[in-house]
Amino acid sequence: MTKIPFTKMHGCGNDYIYVNAMLHEVPNPSEAAIAWSDRHKGIGSDGLVLIDKSPVPEADFSMRIFNADGSEAMMCGNASRCIGKYLYERVYQKDEIRLLTLSGVKTLKLHVNHGIVESVTVDMGEPILEDETQFVASQSLGRGTFVSMGNPHYVIFTDDIDQVGETGRILECHPAFPQRCNIEFARVEADGSIRTRVWERGSGITQACGTGACATAVAAALTGKAGRTSQIVMDGGILTIEWRETDNHVYKTGPAAFVFDGEINL
Repeated sequence: MTKIPFTKMHGCGNDYIYVNAMLHEVPNPSEAAIAWSDRHKGIGSDGLVLIDKSPVPEADFSMRIFNADGSEAMMCGNASRCIGKYLYERVYQKDEIRLLTLSGVKTLKLHVNHGIVESVTVDMGEPILEDETQFVASQSLGRGTFVSMGNPHYVIFTDDIDQVGETGRILECHPAFPQRCNIEFARVEADGSIRTRVWERGSGITQACGTGACATAVAAALTGKAGRTSQIVMDGGILTIEWRETDNHVYKTGPAAFVFDGEINL
């Protein structure tokens, strides 16, 4: 029986299992993600991330990410920050990394102090706005805002953000979203920060979602609820999101942390 070394990491509580695919092959990552993500019978996580060399010269490394239900995701902002920390502290000591994802190449800028990556800024690219996918989820919710950050998000501003479990589950699979959707429930606080809870497509409620934080900040700016820079307060921590006018790119800054290393049977 083959044992696969892994590292568990989290970004604001959004936890994944990371495998260095440059050294260790996971033949069926979808099945592995389901088994290993189980919080009672496995390692426990929001999914599985494979770190590999890049097949194209435009990037230094590549990532593949599989949700806890085995579906493959396009991109994860929290996971990309963790990859930056993993690579710098264990593989590749450069403070800027080009990471190939299914949503294109993302540039990671690492903020390092005495050899330790304290935070990472990710250039998440330009948001994609598709007005035709907006719909009135219900009379009580009102209209949300659709924003794609390489994966689809539907942001609803409401005082009742704790309906994330009940309503998020329903909206993920709404007919308006043929590929399913990530759902954010957001509330602007008195200090100007935006308290956000997220239902992630394929994973359910998570402690944080990097692309979801970006989508929330963009939706807040579009609807006049915030400016171009926002503090997004998620269940697991705070992310700083800047939607720059100069290049229309969204930049996300936040922490990443190691949890533990181990081995698991394949």
